[in-house]
Amino acid sequence: MIRYHLKHLMADMEFRLGRRISLKELSEETGIHLSTLSRIANQKAANTTIGNLEKICQFFGCKIQDLVEFLPDEGTQGVGKKD
Repeated sequence: MIRYHLKHLMADMEFRLGRRISLKELSEETGIHLSTLSRIANQKAANTTIGNLEKICQFFGCKIQDLVEFLPDEGTQGVGKKD
């Protein structure tokens, strides 16, 4: 499963800037559709493009691993893994 940390990145930026960052502002700054950002923020973006992830990372000045985390599904850990 992929977990997105968009809300965490937004909260960190809000703290640094001392003001609220909305999904609408992020959409306007990145060119990513508001509904796409909403799906990412709510963990429902099953098929997000690399281009969108790159734009988000550029906006926040972060690495991809700050935005996206891979969590193995229960029961599939090690499947296909070679020793």
